[in-house]
Amino acid sequence: VTKANLDSATLDLTIQLALQEVGHIRAIRETVKDLAFPRPLLNVGVNVWAEAVNVAFGKELYPPFNPYANELNFLIAIYAIPYVGLTGYVGAIPLLHGDDAKRLVAGLLAVEAGQDAVIRTALYYRKDEMVAPYNYTVADFTEKVSALRNQLGDTGNVDEGIEVVECLGAEGIVSGNVLSADSNSVAYQRSPRQILRIVYGTGSEYKT
Repeated sequence: VTKANLDSATLDLTIQLALQEVGHIRAIRETVKDLAFPRPLLNVGVNVWAEAVNVAFGKELYPPFNPYANELNFLIAIYAIPYVGLTGYVGAIPLLHGDDAKRLVAGLLAVEAGQDAVIRTALYYRKDEMVAPYNYTVADFTEKVSALRNQLGDTGNVDEGIEVVECLGAEGIVSGNVLSADSNSVAYQRSPRQILRIVYGTGSEYKT
């Protein structure tokens, strides 16, 4: 087990978000009951993150990206997670039957959106900071990660970094992009299959 080297504020934030996910799993199981199935085991080791970042940048970074090295790297790594769930919940709502299921997903979506906003805001304040020892800024990293998620999901542009060209910003007049949304500032959506392609990291909903 690798322990991340985090400052007290980032550690506090991480613990809160992690405990919220425990509650999410419990709520899902209580709602779907016998329809629940074991969640897939995902490898979040250093090598997996390093390989993913290399793919995102289209080249091998040296030294390999280590999300556990410091709080900035860790924030960049967890940037990759809540937004995928957020778009998945938006896409799932029209497919749901019954008030209980819709109420659950709406509640999960609200918290997931909040998590994503907190992480993106923390990174936005540091968007022009260089990520040592690489010659790339925080904004560059978020743009590359978002582009990779678009590519894996085969979704078109439904994922954006914390800084975009002005025509993609709110009302087409700002480059700051603390929240990713469409031209009407409405959340993007992904289908369950598109989510699996991203989570598995393979571009296929059938292959882990």
